[in-house]
Amino acid sequence: MKIDPSTIDKMAHLARLNVHESEKAGIAESLEQILSWMEKLNELNTDGVEPLVHMSAEINSMRQDISSVPMNPGIALSNAPQSRDSFFVVPKVLDV
Repeated sequence: MKIDPSTIDKMAHLARLNVHESEKAGIAESLEQILSWMEKLNELNTDGVEPLVHMSAEINSMRQDISSVPMNPGIALSNAPQSRDSFFVVPKVLDV
């Protein structure tokens, strides 16, 4: 399937992306490769194959939601390299 620049413009608009003219050829080529692969999948016989809802048959094992006594702040901070009052002291990460 051939992807034209107007299709790329429409998709970029719907995805709220800014696509430069120099990028359109590469995007079109990538989309054409994806679509040709998808057309290849259409050649497979999928009669009798149930649609896949989940990637795995595994069921999540959840723990019981049981309330417990919260940890004492003194114990929680006992191994902290630095603390002040009842807070952990960490290095500044953002310049605000």
